[in-house]
Amino acid sequence: MSGQHPKLLTAGGLVIGAVLGMAGTFAPSASLRGLLWGLDGIALIVATALLAIHHLRRGNNIVAAGFLVFVAGETLVLSGAAMDLAASSPGFAAGVGLWAASLALVSGPNVLPSWLRVVGTVAALLFAAVAVQVFVGRTLTPLSQPLPFFAYPFLAVTLFGWAWVDYRDAD
Repeated sequence: MSGQHPKLLTAGGLVIGAVLGMAGTFAPSASLRGLLWGLDGIALIVATALLAIHHLRRGNNIVAAGFLVFVAGETLVLSGAAMDLAASSPGFAAGVGLWAASLALVSGPNVLPSWLRVVGTVAALLFAAVAVQVFVGRTLTPLSQPLPFFAYPFLAVTLFGWAWVDYRDAD
């Protein structure tokens, strides 16, 4: 990995994050959910930090900034992974608000394939709606339906897409 883009580590972290995040959403117990979401968050933070550096080196500054914002948002979400769902709601809302900003930043410039930018934009809009609802006083948890529950598949597809693009195109 000396000086080279660690595409396997980056793509692997994104895939692991997507899979464990979705698995945590359906976990039968709070302790298993906390473990899966904790590991998911760590994998995503490492992968998106590497993507930020990669895109910064390529001169894709807005996309790089988007991945840095994702790191910040995921850090907030990760901090509540093992908490009671209701207690984690304010930090979760701040985190998904940053996810929304991140997804918009990464999806805006014409750097990634258009289908991936569309899916990322849909995820950004859904997570922005979640953050706004919590910020104005609505009681939502990370598992509330319809949102954020039905926003996660859009995030997972975006993460898989980022992994695919990065693995396929990395120098």
